[in-house]
Amino acid sequence: MKKALKSKLITRLKIIEGQVRGLQGMVNKNKYCVNIITQANAVKKALSSFENEMLKNHLSTHVVEQMKSGQRSKAVAEVLKVYKLSKKINLIL
Repeated sequence: MKKALKSKLITRLKIIEGQVRGLQGMVNKNKYCVNIITQANAVKKALSSFENEMLKNHLSTHVVEQMKSGQRSKAVAEVLKVYKLSKKINLIL
């Protein structure tokens, strides 16, 4: 992973961490349920954005290198693994 991307993703995770702490505070203070749900939705969107960046990095580095080095079946397996994982996540949501 490139250093700049890693830094960007770490920053994004710190923001998400703060959002989750905010959610905990809202629950502890018995805030209005709709407001808590709204904040939880923002956390899910932030995690989804993080996941998209990780996927983009994986496909543009590891999978591309596998294809270039003649490991086509391994590259296809990697793409399918990520695809199946994303489907599992969507089923849970």
